[in-house]
Formats: sequence, C-alpha cells, structure tokens
Amino acid sequence: QVQMVESGGGLVQAGGSLRLSCTASGLSFDDYSMGWFRQAPGKEREGVSMIERSGRGSYYAEFAKGRFTISRDNAKKTLYLQMNSLKPEDTAMYYCAARDGPLLMTAIRVRDFNYWGQGTQVTVSS
Repeated sequence: QVQMVESGGGLVQAGGSLRLSCTASGLSFDDYSMGWFRQAPGKEREGVSMIERSGRGSYYAEFAKGRFTISRDNAKKTLYLQMNSLKPEDTAMYYCAARDGPLLMTAIRVRDFNYWGQGTQVTVSS
C-alpha cells in the first residue's frame, strides 16, 4: 500500500522560509517522478514543482521560480520543497504526489500523478 506523509508546514511571517518533506512507503521511490501541489481555500489545486526520478531534472511553476527548490533523496524515499521569501499568497495546503514512470518536465498537471499525500498546511502572515 502506497503511503506518502508530508511534514514541515506551519505558520511563518512573510519573507520567511519553510522546508517541506514528504516520506513515501510502499513503492519503489526511485521509479517515481514526484511533485508538489498546493490548494488554497476556494481555489483549484495547482502544481508547484516536480522532479525527475533521478533528481537531475525539475520544473517549477512561474510563481515558484527563484524562491522554491525541489529535491529528493532516493535512499531515504523522501521528497523536499525548500520555500524561501514566502508571501501571504503562498498560504495553502501543500501536497506531494507521485507518478509511476517518467514525466516531461514541461508542465505540471494534477492528472499526471497517481498517488497523493494528505497535505501539510502552510500559512504565511503579512
């Protein structure tokens, strides 16, 4: 049974940083492309970033470029999202997601991912 558990969310002031983690079990982690998504109240879930199975390639949504960094440790079966210079508009529930196999690092879409975590809340105060 595939399980993914996010952690690292919390309340932070604007301009601050958080590092999210997502630990997976029940899957061969290095066979999966991984991604981060977020969903604010009343809004659709949107892609933040994704990373290739090897960790060498990645993609960022425009709003994440220059502020967020995705990484993975295949030995630990863990995905990370380092978020710097946080803004109030970054407030959302953040989810990690897994996709069995490769993905083109050109666009991040909800429908491309098979497994989802339960989410971790990020709240940025102004």
